[in-house]
Amino acid sequence: MTAKHNPLSNYVTHNSPLIFGCMTLGGGWNQNPISTDDIAHCHQAIDAALEAGICVFDHADIYARGKAEQVFGKVLQQRPELRSLITLQSKCGIRFATDTEPQRYDFSAQWIAQSVDGILARLQIEQLDVLMLHRPDPLMQPEEVAATFSTLQQAGKVKHFGVSNMQQHQMALLQDALTTPLVVNQLELSLSHLAWLDEGTTAGCSGETLVNFGSGTIEYCRRNKVQLQAWGSLSQGLFSGKDVSSEATHIAETAELVARLAAEYQVSREAIVLGFLMRHPAKIQPVIGTTNIERIKACAQATQVELSREHWYALYLSARGKALP
Repeated sequence: MTAKHNPLSNYVTHNSPLIFGCMTLGGGWNQNPISTDDIAHCHQAIDAALEAGICVFDHADIYARGKAEQVFGKVLQQRPELRSLITLQSKCGIRFATDTEPQRYDFSAQWIAQSVDGILARLQIEQLDVLMLHRPDPLMQPEEVAATFSTLQQAGKVKHFGVSNMQQHQMALLQDALTTPLVVNQLELSLSHLAWLDEGTTAGCSGETLVNFGSGTIEYCRRNKVQLQAWGSLSQGLFSGKDVSSEATHIAETAELVARLAAEYQVSREAIVLGFLMRHPAKIQPVIGTTNIERIKACAQATQVELSREHWYALYLSARGKALP
């Protein structure tokens, strides 16, 4: 993809319309050691993603309690030539509860620096392409984060920085302290979670339910060339094969509409679901979390789809379950 299509391509070596989410690699979220099967599975998933044209891989230090990065690192150790073919991003800032400490978000200098060292060690790399702060920390000190980012960048440990699950005012507060631009914001955007659209389309309309998303966040990212990435983009298969017989009527009707459009565009249902996001002028990058080889191929077909305005609105209205104001 070109820089015109995707602002993130200005900041990373490799780019693709879709991102491979690595959350389910490395086995379960437990203390079990990584197995040879886990490593083989990771090899297969990476190869399937690359064959589908996906070369950005999304991690977080908490995924499978660190094992997702660890198993990916073992693959890179066995096949070091892969590193020059891919972009690696990871997230930090979420801390699990312990016997003596509560669950919390931590943007302190010590924790960010410690997290990056852990990420690099598990992935067995010297530099991370993009580091994101995973969830907003109410105790964030922007100047402290900025100084930490600067130190990490000068040390060659991280190329670029971004955030996840932040609204525009939090981003602006942080950006004011930074000397380097935030290049990405990863949010929950999908056909089943439409707050990012409803926040704008229902603004100022009486009788509409208030939406808690973060007014202006999409526009802020577009204005400031911050790449939007969508986690949860496939709605856990809700519209692409999952049994919806017990779901609300409008969900089942939307699944049927997706199937009809897939037949019309001659692509997979996954391609229609992802194509809905990619049709938005913000040029959203969906993060896909499946490790099923056939489903990765099905998702890759999204690059072959450009939904008409009418079809996009038909999906929006159907998934919304009611008319626009």
